[in-house]
Amino acid sequence: MKKIKTHTLVGGMLIGVLLVLALVAALWTPYNPLGIDLRGKLQPPSMAHWLGTDEFGRDAASRAMRAASTSCLIALLTVALATAIGLVVGVVAGFVRGWTDRVLMAFNDTLLAFPGLLLALGVMVIVGANQWGIVLALSMAYAPSVVRVVRGTVLSLREREYVEASRMIGNGEIYTMWRHILPNCVAPIAVLATSMFGWVLLSESALSFLGLGVPPPAPTWGNMLSSARPYMASAVWLCLVPGLCIALTLLGINLLGESLRDRLDPRTEKS
Repeated sequence: MKKIKTHTLVGGMLIGVLLVLALVAALWTPYNPLGIDLRGKLQPPSMAHWLGTDEFGRDAASRAMRAASTSCLIALLTVALATAIGLVVGVVAGFVRGWTDRVLMAFNDTLLAFPGLLLALGVMVIVGANQWGIVLALSMAYAPSVVRVVRGTVLSLREREYVEASRMIGNGEIYTMWRHILPNCVAPIAVLATSMFGWVLLSESALSFLGLGVPPPAPTWGNMLSSARPYMASAVWLCLVPGLCIALTLLGINLLGESLRDRLDPRTEKS
């Protein structure tokens, strides 16, 4: 039995806590995250409100829990959509080659020329600020990176002996791609998808902070940070709560991604 590394354990615990909070918050929170109580606004952390209340008297812990649920859903949907698009385009470009590869990669490189967040901002202006608009915008921003990784992997696989053997026995191109190419793309895509989850989470928070994410009063960590700016001196907990949530989540994802890379990359020396 292999020894579990410290960063794997810490990363797993942090992401486990995030997922549990996200699942619980989808069904239950200590208080109504949207419930306003102006008589109890800006209360510091106490037994009644563990993480204090905001400028409208809403419970900060309940809003942070609901924000975790929203952010996780957006990140999972975005990673799934970007990975699906990247797999299809990358496999076709790398396996078919020729003018198909040139056209697809020219379009892909054009998208890569734009910074991801800038491209997402442009899409958000067109589709509007809502949950599904964020998923579409961030998927378009991160899919080109997946295409590049998948295409590079396919180019190294398409000349392997088992691919040539599949052609020799009469298997079609689509069957060969599905049966022999796609399964061998799983390892690099798994590592990339783990890292992408963190990138999407950070980008979603940045869009919400700028007012282009999920519209208020629905809570996200980004718009909680944005709303807390006027109260940084008088109610510092309003900044600390979402800030720590984002920081700890990204730490957990990075630790898990490093562990996954060590396990799946044969060039990495196992300790």
